[in-house]
Amino acid sequence: MSGDGNKKQFWKRNTAKVPGNIQHVYGAQHPPFDPLLHANLMKAGNKPPPTTTPGKPKKATTFQEFESITSDAWDVGDDDDELLAMAAQNLNIEVVMETANKVIENHSKLQERRQQQMDKMTEPDEKDGQEVHEEEEEEPDEEDDREERAEMATDLSFSSEALQLSDNRLVKSQSEAPVGSPKEVGVEQAVLHRQQSLPHRPVIPLVARMADQNTSGTPAMTEREASRLDKFRQVLAGPNTDLEELRKLSWSGIPRQVRPITWKLLSGYLPANAERRESTLQRKRQEYFGFIEQYYDSRNDEHHQDTYRQIHIDIPRTNPLIPLFQQASVQEIFERILFIWAIRHPASGYVQGINDLVTPFFVVYVFEYIEEEVENFNVSSLQEEVLRNIEADSFWCMSKLLDGIQDNYTFAQPGIQRKVKALEELVSRIDETVHRHMQHYEVEYLQFAFRWMNNLLMRELPLRCTIRLWDTYQAEPEGFSHFHLYVCAAFLVRWRKEILEEKDFQGLMILLQNLPTMHWGNEEVSVLLAEAYRLKFAFADAPNHYKR
Repeated sequence: MSGDGNKKQFWKRNTAKVPGNIQHVYGAQHPPFDPLLHANLMKAGNKPPPTTTPGKPKKATTFQEFESITSDAWDVGDDDDELLAMAAQNLNIEVVMETANKVIENHSKLQERRQQQMDKMTEPDEKDGQEVHEEEEEEPDEEDDREERAEMATDLSFSSEALQLSDNRLVKSQSEAPVGSPKEVGVEQAVLHRQQSLPHRPVIPLVARMADQNTSGTPAMTEREASRLDKFRQVLAGPNTDLEELRKLSWSGIPRQVRPITWKLLSGYLPANAERRESTLQRKRQEYFGFIEQYYDSRNDEHHQDTYRQIHIDIPRTNPLIPLFQQASVQEIFERILFIWAIRHPASGYVQGINDLVTPFFVVYVFEYIEEEVENFNVSSLQEEVLRNIEADSFWCMSKLLDGIQDNYTFAQPGIQRKVKALEELVSRIDETVHRHMQHYEVEYLQFAFRWMNNLLMRELPLRCTIRLWDTYQAEPEGFSHFHLYVCAAFLVRWRKEILEEKDFQGLMILLQNLPTMHWGNEEVSVLLAEAYRLKFAFADAPNHYKR
């Protein structure tokens, strides 16, 4: 949200609007980074706890009442901040230092003992009897080793709430982790030694992981996946790519290895003729950087300051859990892309939410040049020419996408208004029980589905799922402008059980704005798309589909 103190939502504003001005998105999920927050932690921690009135609180039955008792998403004084402040206040520095020193000391002893045991393991065994004798002598050391590790686990428990296991399962403490037998100690130590030799990587939350696999997926390519990849390569290898065949293959998902070239072809950025592609890429990339030279210096002009300021505020909020998007060079790329697009499209200008639409293209086109995980990838390690190519390709493909849904972002956002109304009519036909349940508790579709249309469900799904979803959107005729409606309907009905369990307005709104999709992978998205296709097949050509 902008910092002008105006917290009214878009449907309550009565002020005059000018085409091209900045539109705000209701229910934005990620708060901005506030540099004053940490300085105020201690002050926030000293606030007395809020007094609660005994008895059952009054239920909110209308959106106005719900809004009046709910803090804005960007307010600094949230409960999480107060909890952080209390935690910071209650930590005794002497206890922390004493514990840290003890952990370091135990760790050093463990390292020395591990090195000694590794040396012993590398020595050749001369006699079986001698080997047995050595194992008997090592048993006390191994027992001490296990005791020291147990002590370290206890020391580290105050700062570690969860341990990530190799099978992606979370355990709450070290005591829940699998414990190996004495025979496995040597293997465990070798694994630990190898892991400690690797560079430190921040732990990526499940919701922010972008691995192109299911949550239970295996890293090795299956026979079916290899066969699909061969089919893609055969289609792409011809002198003139059969785009219709490519769309059919892409509907069920595109392999990571060929996704960049496939997206460029399906979006219309590249021609089907293979001989013309290189010259087209060079021309379009030069054209984009020509725009940079022509327009980007005007970002500080008076009539462009508001647009650039809002872009500059929104960029750090874009996928804040993924380190890739917090790199300064990446944020500068996004600022240039969004500002140039806004200048070239004065009918809409920059609208909050468009910043999200750059991220899938950027990630996919980074994958074109790297093989490793992208979440922690340092883009400064890429050559400058490669980064320029990624930036230009992302700009043009995002522009192609927005060309088909620009009425979502023009004055009064009529495209979104129509699609939300169409969603309401569609849900009333496919699941009247859910529709009437929300009507009974006065939940308006605009209050939750506006974000679904404005951000193309990017705030509701992990980025890995968005990329898989866009594979199908690229393959569908009018995928972003038309098929997305059926995906939203299938997505809403997917939570039928949870919706019907909520018995008041507040509970419904909290559920619909925080749907539990962090564990989703390709399987869940594929089921969602299949249901959306069924709805489209049943309703798209129905004469009474939408009420006029």
